[in-house]
Amino acid sequence: MKDAVKDYYGQQLKHSDDLQTNACCTDESMPGYLKPILGLIHDEVHSRYYGCGLVAPEHISGCTILDLGSGAGRDCYALSALVGEAGQVIGVDMTDEQLAIANRHIEFHQQAFGFSAPNVRFIKGELEQLDQLDLPENSVDVIVSNCVINLCEDKPGVLRQAYRLLKPGGEMYFSDVYADRRIPTDLAQDPILYGECLSGAFYWNDFHNTAKACGFTDPRLVKDSVITIDNPALQAKCGDIRFFSATYRLFKIDGLEPFCEDYGQAVIYKGTLDHHPNSFTLDKHHHIPKGKVFPVCGNTYRMLHDTRFKTHFEFIGNWDTHYGIFDGCGTALPYDTETTKAGTGGGCC
Repeated sequence: MKDAVKDYYGQQLKHSDDLQTNACCTDESMPGYLKPILGLIHDEVHSRYYGCGLVAPEHISGCTILDLGSGAGRDCYALSALVGEAGQVIGVDMTDEQLAIANRHIEFHQQAFGFSAPNVRFIKGELEQLDQLDLPENSVDVIVSNCVINLCEDKPGVLRQAYRLLKPGGEMYFSDVYADRRIPTDLAQDPILYGECLSGAFYWNDFHNTAKACGFTDPRLVKDSVITIDNPALQAKCGDIRFFSATYRLFKIDGLEPFCEDYGQAVIYKGTLDHHPNSFTLDKHHHIPKGKVFPVCGNTYRMLHDTRFKTHFEFIGNWDTHYGIFDGCGTALPYDTETTKAGTGGGCC
């Protein structure tokens, strides 16, 4: 499948419009502050973009960002504007044609963002073998990936490498395609479905268990939406399998517990994160208003206290008393299953 993916994204796809499904499509609802940045991205980079919206974690000024499957570099260049001259963005991809486009526009984007020197570089490599690249352990603040891990055959290998490269307290913030069941072998070997980001999709519960086994003890779902396949022939092949786009946060924090345990703790958001003056959304179940005492489990407390978010919160409580499992900690299908939501169609990452 690796060679098929290289051929599909390097030779067969010449433009984002060449995709045959909407599993990977541009998210038109991205925050307003990102749109002027995208407006400065080179047209050729835009035209060879096959991701699912823009994966843009909060509070990354000055950070080192690693983009897994960076393609023609659109996300890398957008993130380079957010990290600023004090930060750096590293893109890794295995497709020569995509890397060629990314590399020839480094100086263009340096000038577009007004930087004195480039803060982006691109490396050829396979995501399952990041240990073969010149990337030190514990050196990356945030790892992003945009609808690419489904294309990797050794998905646990990707997550293990990501965990190794992250600094303590760092996070992997990424979007991808997931299925409500394990993909049958015949579909998994279909090169078109695979290239369209469908038949390589993780079964969601396998993903959760794999992430935990790789050290990411408490995967956090940030947002999700149903994927509709607007291609009758490919939809017929997939049958009743339901696909979802989902964004996750995986934190590298030692000692997180397997479930959400209640220690009577709470946080107060100060409203000081750029572009988030009124509230901060850690994940799908933690939308934290400014100034409100917000009860949290022990893991959530640490995801805010032991990471780059610490200075933007006040922390209440300690670990002296355990009150059992935190209310609402469950193990059912985590995604919303409505085909459509008010005012929207089928989802993309």
